[in-house]
Amino acid sequence: MDNLGLIFLSEVVGTALLTLLGCGVVANVVLGKNKGFGGGFLMINFGWGLAVFAGVTAAYYSGAHLNPAVTLGLVASGADLSVTEVFVYLGAELLGAFIGAVLCWVAYKQHFDAEEDPASKLGVFSTGPAIRSYGWNFITEVIGTFVLVFVVIGFGRVGDPDLSTPAGLAALGALPVALLVVGIGASLGGPTGYAINPARDLGPRIAHAILPIRGKGTSDWAYSWVPIAGPIVGGVLAGLASIPLLPLL
Repeated sequence: MDNLGLIFLSEVVGTALLTLLGCGVVANVVLGKNKGFGGGFLMINFGWGLAVFAGVTAAYYSGAHLNPAVTLGLVASGADLSVTEVFVYLGAELLGAFIGAVLCWVAYKQHFDAEEDPASKLGVFSTGPAIRSYGWNFITEVIGTFVLVFVVIGFGRVGDPDLSTPAGLAALGALPVALLVVGIGASLGGPTGYAINPARDLGPRIAHAILPIRGKGTSDWAYSWVPIAGPIVGGVLAGLASIPLLPLL
């Protein structure tokens, strides 16, 4: 397998683990009859942070983007990624997120069947706003993703100042990113559920639409553009801002 193939496989595996564990903690908290039922938003924050830890660790070969906003933010910051590499990352991230969501459904199949609320089922797969206002929801996602990508680029430049690795993040380590995601969720996650990752939301939303989930209701495609466009804009803005604000060592 060539280098691009290994990068693709690494990103698929890492993003699948990220989504399996991230969607899994939501399922544990919101689907009835689970032992974690009612665990609360902070449990979801920590679960997603640990999901990021697992995903980043598993995707060490590719540098663990796991997120189109990170990939595009790195491009905007000046990372040396070809057009082909960018599409490999984006495709792998979406596929991995879809696979992780399907595995989550398999793990919680009986609980999905027993749950009567369609909104709870959709909430396992994708994000949704606490107060639906597309413009403000979009801004919230931009801000949250800006924080994620800007700090990630800062970590990466300290560890890899010449941006020479395939991902620009190989020296970062999983724990700082995991803690950053927990912090973003705790501080900025309330309004929208903090997608901060287009693949994390779109891949599972597609899985929700396709899977034979009993009484699942709508996949809320009217909202789906927000957790795609908001993180992309936030990531690119963070990459551009990193040029003057995070100078190379």
